[in-house]
Amino acid sequence: MQHDKVLILDFGSQYTQLIARRVRELNIYSEIHPFNKIPTNLETYKAVILSGSPNSVRGEDALHPDLSEIRGKKPMLAVCYGAQYLAHFSGGEVAPSNTREYGRANLSFIKTDEPFVKNISEGSQVWMSHSDTIKKLPTNGVLIASTNDVENAAYKIEGESTYAIQFHPEVYHSTDGKQLLENFLVAIAGLKQDWTPDSFVEETVAAIREKVGNDKVVLGLSGGVDSTVAAVLLNKAIGENLYCIFVNNGLLRKNEFTSVLKQYEGMGLNVKGVDASERFLEALKGLEDPEKKRKAIGNSFIEVFDDEAHKLTDVKWLAQGTIYPDVIESVSATGGPSATIKSHHNVGGLPDFMKLKIVEPLRAIFKDEVRRVGATLGIDPELLGRHPFPGPGLGIRILGDITAEKVQMLQEVDAIFINGLKEWGLYDKVWQAGAMLLPVNSVGVMGDERTYEKCVALRAVESTDGMTADWVNLPYEFLQKTSNDIINKVKGVNRVVYDISSKPPATIEWE
Repeated sequence: MQHDKVLILDFGSQYTQLIARRVRELNIYSEIHPFNKIPTNLETYKAVILSGSPNSVRGEDALHPDLSEIRGKKPMLAVCYGAQYLAHFSGGEVAPSNTREYGRANLSFIKTDEPFVKNISEGSQVWMSHSDTIKKLPTNGVLIASTNDVENAAYKIEGESTYAIQFHPEVYHSTDGKQLLENFLVAIAGLKQDWTPDSFVEETVAAIREKVGNDKVVLGLSGGVDSTVAAVLLNKAIGENLYCIFVNNGLLRKNEFTSVLKQYEGMGLNVKGVDASERFLEALKGLEDPEKKRKAIGNSFIEVFDDEAHKLTDVKWLAQGTIYPDVIESVSATGGPSATIKSHHNVGGLPDFMKLKIVEPLRAIFKDEVRRVGATLGIDPELLGRHPFPGPGLGIRILGDITAEKVQMLQEVDAIFINGLKEWGLYDKVWQAGAMLLPVNSVGVMGDERTYEKCVALRAVESTDGMTADWVNLPYEFLQKTSNDIINKVKGVNRVVYDISSKPPATIEWE
């Protein structure tokens, strides 16, 4: 089935991916491409959106897209930088703003007979984020909406299906942003709303069957949402020709290896569990530098996976849980596309499994869509709702060198914290949570004894995609009970602290 598509041209805005996700929430398929790498098959896109940018249209480094095959030929929505670009280079005027145009604002005027703002009323909140402002509309520009500080907040070009706004409809703070996008894409551009999890499953299963045929496929499972959904999709398509390998690197959460393995087997997956804990711990012996630890864990995984893949005969494909953010070419603030595409090349020196052909069933969708697809496939909601967990596992939550004793200590602490979040109904309110074992001993008193033992830090954050995150204000009573339980039940820990830093400037993990 051919879906209507929206092309989003990226000018380096931090919100570009959010535009794509909002469009997809309307059940319309969207793709992001750098502004200077416009696809040649433009006829396959029914509408175009220009993103914002940290650049100024007045600067020498202004980003110039080639809109010759788009403007006036396809419905186009220009957001923020795009709106200023159209004004500045088409007979209007853009100047530095006298007032601070950042944050919440409210629409004070709306052109009521305009389909672009249908079902949006005066007073509607929008989110501004720019230092320039449009002083004069471009040639044939018609004013559609204003705020108290920004007269030309929205306009259209007479004689074209071209619309422009100086605010961000894609962020949650713009309360009618979704309505505005729907007005543009459905009412004006006429796109069909048929991109759904059900249609994705049906089409992906058919595409996998066509691509893979009767070949065998190997997949490394991690216990996380992406690899699990990829496995169930592949299983639906090719059944027993899918061989899953779940490696225990000794750095998983308490009892996770056996419980997740059992869960996978219950889902009918053809899965083999490999306990390589000792091999990983040996490779990590004496390493304290975070990068060296990550490398050791990554290399050990490749060796173990390669060993296991060798035991299978005639495997032609390697499946991966790659998702859309992994393959988007993003535009850096300097204007050049910074490629973030993960590629695999059939070159010498790589492990054998890296020389297999690649199948990535989720490469077209975002994390929130992966969860919706998983729900359509009937995967247990508890598994789909799992917090993200880093690939190196507890290896980057134990600061300093790693020993089996430290891993066991942190597993106990982590289990108390995570189980506590679930018992108190807090788990689903948190995006990611975990405990860090610090390379710090501190003095404590237990009974009449003086102790000199470890300190652990608890971390819980709210986020949508991990790019930015705020610490969660967990109830004092919960923290109090959790701290008592950890100190009383985990031998070797006598102090618990709670991390109240946001990202940026801090990261979510400590290493």
